[in-house]
Amino acid sequence: MKLRLVLVAAALGLLPACGVPFLSTMDIREMDFGKAADGRTAKLFELTSRSGLIARLTDYGATLVDLWVPDKKGELADVVLGFEEVSGYESDANQYFGCTAGRAANRIAAGTFELDGKTYHLARNNGPNHLHGGGARALSKVFWDAAASSTPEGPAVRFTVASPDGEEGYPGNLSVTVTYTLTHEGELRIDYEARTDAPTPVNLTNHAYWNLAGHGAPTVLDHELQILAAHYTPVDETLIPIGNVEPVTRELDFRGGKLIGRDIAPLIDGPTIGYDHNFVLLNPGGRLSKAAVLAHDASGRVMEVWTTEPALQFYSGNFLFGQRGKHGRTYALRAACCLEAQHYPNSVNEPRFPQTVLRPGEVYRQTTVHRFSTR
Repeated sequence: MKLRLVLVAAALGLLPACGVPFLSTMDIREMDFGKAADGRTAKLFELTSRSGLIARLTDYGATLVDLWVPDKKGELADVVLGFEEVSGYESDANQYFGCTAGRAANRIAAGTFELDGKTYHLARNNGPNHLHGGGARALSKVFWDAAASSTPEGPAVRFTVASPDGEEGYPGNLSVTVTYTLTHEGELRIDYEARTDAPTPVNLTNHAYWNLAGHGAPTVLDHELQILAAHYTPVDETLIPIGNVEPVTRELDFRGGKLIGRDIAPLIDGPTIGYDHNFVLLNPGGRLSKAAVLAHDASGRVMEVWTTEPALQFYSGNFLFGQRGKHGRTYALRAACCLEAQHYPNSVNEPRFPQTVLRPGEVYRQTTVHRFSTR
């Protein structure tokens, strides 16, 4: 798309600012992102930090669209999967690329839970189960209000949405705020807050697909991954945890760091079809701690994931099917991975897990930080 190429060039200092259709500050730009099926024009916000990172975010699904990161030679590449306008995010080719997933990220068994003596029924959009907030009114599939600002830490966009009582079957009027900050220290920081007027499960995460060689690179199996977790939650055939927390197996042991592709083969014929596992982090949650490190040797790019959450879902892109994304690039099977900081799947139905029920007067808070460097 010509407009997007102009914006990339302007952000890199190759064009004067007059080449950008709307300029709010030197580090924030706002532009149109195409029309949605309902006729609404989506917005795209471009953030540029002094560290050299460039991020683009849309108000549809509070979604991370682009993240440009320098390699060891200083050359930029966009390291997340996505589409060039909002219509791509409304299409069947979108597999939660970069979105804010919720109200309850991950799976809820049979789309059903009981809370305070009442049974609630949710959309079953993943076989027999509920996934990532459900159907057309999941948080990833609605427009959010957006406000961009320059902060001392770096440019930021604050997204807010009100999810009414009964939406997708969830109880309570829920208000959610997600703030992305592109820090001058080389970080993408995501801060979440939520409040409710009735008890309801809340488990939010960002669902970016990462390839540090650049989106459209053929595989993520050549990336080295470290996950700071000694335990995981085994699942049944439909990927619902069976309730136990067990030590990681050889295939799931990433504590010392290893190539993603090294031990994946035994998992491909199982129910997860590769990696799609919830890791119980060494930090039990509540304070910002390192959860994982993803690295790509050829580019030298390194991404650390820090979070206040107790768990990390690692997914190896097992359902990517060659869909066409940004700049005409295709996204092959296992060409990217997700590192989703969150609570355990199906926690609302499993009393042995850290709980996800938010009650009136409480504030849900979560912070996840992606720190970028080279080696």
